[in-house]
Amino acid sequence: MFLDATQWTDRIFIGGTWRPGSGGGIEVVEPATGGSLGRIGAADSEDVARAAESAAAAQREWAARPHPERAAVLRRAARLWGEHADEISWWNVREVGAVPGMAGFALHVAEQECHEAAALPGRPYGELLPSEEPRLSMATRVPAGVVGVIAPFNVPIILAIRSVAPALALGNAVILKPDPRTAVTGGAVLARVFEEAGLPPGVLQVLPGGAEAGAALVTHPLVRVISFTGSTEAGRKVGELAGRHLKRAHLELGGNSALIVLDDADLDAAVNLAAWGSFFHQGQICMTTGRHLVHRRLYDEFVERLAAKAGKLPVGDPATAEVALGPVIDAGQRDRIHAIVEESTRQGATLAAGGGFEGLFYSPTVLAEVTPRTPAFAREIFGPVAPVARFGDADEAAELAMASEYGLSLGIVTRDAMKGLALARRIPTGIVHINDQTVNDEANSPFGGVGASGTGSRFGGAAANVEAFTETRWITMRGQAPTYPF
Repeated sequence: MFLDATQWTDRIFIGGTWRPGSGGGIEVVEPATGGSLGRIGAADSEDVARAAESAAAAQREWAARPHPERAAVLRRAARLWGEHADEISWWNVREVGAVPGMAGFALHVAEQECHEAAALPGRPYGELLPSEEPRLSMATRVPAGVVGVIAPFNVPIILAIRSVAPALALGNAVILKPDPRTAVTGGAVLARVFEEAGLPPGVLQVLPGGAEAGAALVTHPLVRVISFTGSTEAGRKVGELAGRHLKRAHLELGGNSALIVLDDADLDAAVNLAAWGSFFHQGQICMTTGRHLVHRRLYDEFVERLAAKAGKLPVGDPATAEVALGPVIDAGQRDRIHAIVEESTRQGATLAAGGGFEGLFYSPTVLAEVTPRTPAFAREIFGPVAPVARFGDADEAAELAMASEYGLSLGIVTRDAMKGLALARRIPTGIVHINDQTVNDEANSPFGGVGASGTGSRFGGAAANVEAFTETRWITMRGQAPTYPF
């Protein structure tokens, strides 16, 4: 068995070993049933301090290893995601509430992230610079040191590995703090993968925990870079705290992404894209289509077709039935979703489909007659809700798309791709998909948002990863020392 729960029961991963956490233990709850899947350890600030010291000591030796050795560890890690896919997927479905297709996608991305990261150690790591002095001048990239990664509950494998893999490949040590609600899938699984891949002890530490552990990670002086994925509210606090301690924080935050359906769109294609964009993984994705902006000529039929599709999507336990949607993560998240839906209908939105729940299973919901003043339009819902607003021309579509503090992803559906691209250029977002919905992810592509969605493309692609997890150092060399006036 690759994943032996007895290893991490009431334990955290420090210095290459599982040991009791000072914060006690965390119950691993299956959201679909409310049953217990086991327990994992919880870290506090003392554990973070121990982990930081262990990571700093291990990082120096790891960074000094020949680049083919680091690359080989990442390649072995990539293979392990595939070799143990069934076992890892079981945890992903049960602990996260992901449908099997989503679990499989997460494993595919994790494998690709490791393959992409394996290419980083062999890349050129600097450049020669002209100098007005008789010397060799160069700029080199060096590992940042210890990188703190704080990952959320919704897609825990992807949102951890996309920082962990490149940071390790570039010679850093990593302290990973997964969300306590998905600490096995987002933490223990990564510890096992890299342990089996031959990563030296101490280079990766896994510390499940809450706000205390997160704050300690951000403020510890040995942790030089923070890679945070989560809500905009939490990201503002992380960024502020990191700024006070003069360290970089890469923030991938919330979204309220728009799908624009132009008047020439294929309506069947548009509805298919819309349903996937809003309902995939129960809408618990930062790129989820949070606003559907539809030309008035197509609006009524679009709403009717999307509502009909939503009403037919099966919802249930993804571990025991073939369903399109599983549970949301917990009661707090469910209640937040429902409050936004109810407030929106009180303020004039029309419930075209859904709007109810049973346990943690929230029905795919379509809200019509939505305006920028509707709560479901203005807020990130993070649930399976599709608010639909109408527009009259491209100028109004652009204004509606920009009527949000977020700027993560954008989808545009049109038979004229160049017209779609011209419209996209008017709307500031980090990601654009012409004739596709807003939820897409590839390991070799830059990922990130603007505005309240974060600090730009900090993940994906060699350039973004090198920028995120290294420092630039200026080095000069002379054949003999110069003579100065005094």
